[in-house]
Amino acid sequence: MTVDTAAEAADRIPVGSRGPLDTDALVEASVLLADAALAARRAGAELTAACSSWRLGVQAVRRPLWGLGTALAAGRAVTNSAGLGFAVNGGPVGEIARSMGTVTRRRATAVTMAVDAFALRIEAAAAEHPNLAAPAAKRLTDAAVAGRRTAVLRATRELVQLHGVTRTLTTISPVIMELLALLALLDENPTNDSFAWVTLAGGIPTTEPVLGLPRALIERFSQGAGRAERAEGDALLARVLARSGNEIVSYIDDISALGNHGLALLRRIECADGAERYVLLLPGTSFGRLRNSTPQDLVGAFDNLLRVDTTYTRAITSLLVRAGVPEGAELMIVGHSLGGIAAMNLASDVSFVSRYRLTHVIGVGSPVDTKRPVDPAVQVVSLVNKHDVIPGLDGRGPASPTRLPGGWVELAWLDETYDYPLSHAPQTYAATLRTSQAQHRARVNELITAYDGEIVGNQPYLLLDK
Repeated sequence: MTVDTAAEAADRIPVGSRGPLDTDALVEASVLLADAALAARRAGAELTAACSSWRLGVQAVRRPLWGLGTALAAGRAVTNSAGLGFAVNGGPVGEIARSMGTVTRRRATAVTMAVDAFALRIEAAAAEHPNLAAPAAKRLTDAAVAGRRTAVLRATRELVQLHGVTRTLTTISPVIMELLALLALLDENPTNDSFAWVTLAGGIPTTEPVLGLPRALIERFSQGAGRAERAEGDALLARVLARSGNEIVSYIDDISALGNHGLALLRRIECADGAERYVLLLPGTSFGRLRNSTPQDLVGAFDNLLRVDTTYTRAITSLLVRAGVPEGAELMIVGHSLGGIAAMNLASDVSFVSRYRLTHVIGVGSPVDTKRPVDPAVQVVSLVNKHDVIPGLDGRGPASPTRLPGGWVELAWLDETYDYPLSHAPQTYAATLRTSQAQHRARVNELITAYDGEIVGNQPYLLLDK
């Protein structure tokens, strides 16, 4: 994978009078540039490690002229502006040197290629989301690509004054990870660079983008062992459950009625084939406070995004034990937002899938694309409103190298509910599947026909941190 190859792909992008943008060529060029940037960064790390190795020092003592020549050649390789640029990185010595280079604005060629790759991703996204190409939004993205933070702040303020906070957030949501990565990569703070490189590679960052605070700091806020208690739903939940059925829109309606203050629902079904199966419905995050007494809070959201064994997943396991769900029972989990992430975490947990036969995981507006079930036979379905900000938090954006496994079903659409958080609400997903995206509703229902039958139990549980 070479820079020349990426340039050749970029040359095939129609511009100006040559016609509309070829988004496929943009994506191809972006992926090639990202691969080249990551390869150049690895080369810099390997050269840095070789230069700082004690073995080189031992050999230099034995053969001074050879040692001096080797050090000078390697030093030129990782500092030559016509080659790798200032490419020192990795290890204690390399990170100290990289930090000094970052502060003095000495840039590696890998960074230049990464910036170009992000810029192409943004351009590809603008072809599908025209609001990104509007003048005010374009000023914001151009400033981010150029690394002009003051201009980014001015453009953001202009967008907020023009559209308000929610519409501004929705406008930039298709490329929000790219914008954060660019700001992290081009500032003088070397501790947040890993956020940008992980995003470029299509992974989930384990640091936040501003200060580079690590995942371990979030883990210190981990809420507890997790437990579940039987609960009684309110009158609204009772009315919704009374008319509920075993199909995707009904499941999402039930999740809406559960709210996001700690409740989950376990449904027992006597299926048409005579088997007894279970459905677990998991709501998303409460945005009232950073942290509350349930796993459905912002701390829980970050924790589940970054880890598998979390307070939410442990509380769910406690729920199934308290409910007396037998080992080997067939189970489907439907989760909205954080609930979908927790469901995928359970699918990724060997001990959980060894205890219960998890057949389906359905994520509704959930950032789950980088998680993988232990058992490839688990049917994963992801429902995504492209105006929704949250599903993009898994780092899978335009031209992302992350590819979904062949057995996954991702159903995505653009609907009329543009503004976040309305675009993320479970009520919006349910309404869209009832009307303009009825074909997706039918597709999901075809995949879950094994759960058709008589509902013989609907038991709410309160999930708690401790």
